[in-house]
Amino acid sequence: MRRDLGIASNVLTDRLRTLRDHEIVETRVYQENPTRTEYVLTDRGRDLYPILTMLLAWGDRWLAGEDGPPLSVVHRDCGQVTEGVVVCRACAAPLTSDNVTWRAGPGGRSGPGVVLVATRLTPLPDGTASC
Repeated sequence: MRRDLGIASNVLTDRLRTLRDHEIVETRVYQENPTRTEYVLTDRGRDLYPILTMLLAWGDRWLAGEDGPPLSVVHRDCGQVTEGVVVCRACAAPLTSDNVTWRAGPGGRSGPGVVLVATRLTPLPDGTASC
């Protein structure tokens, strides 16, 4: 993995430790003598799949060379090459930047780093914000 990425061992170790610390991957023993471990995705890591497929689709559209994308996503159920699409959970229509809007959620709060979110919050008499 280190050679494929072209990075130093300490950099790879640090990155894998960060992924483990954030519960994206976990280590699993796959051989006892000598003990060898592998990194496997956790449920939290598997939940990143939609994000990664969307990044892949973006890269294929905007960065692939004339030969086309270096990797194709194939849907096992139908055998067709596909790409990630974000759809509405309620009606299954594709979501785009043109057909969605944003509103504060139940955890929305005013404060540093959330200026855009704060514009969607309704101030309460005590100065705190509510959705």
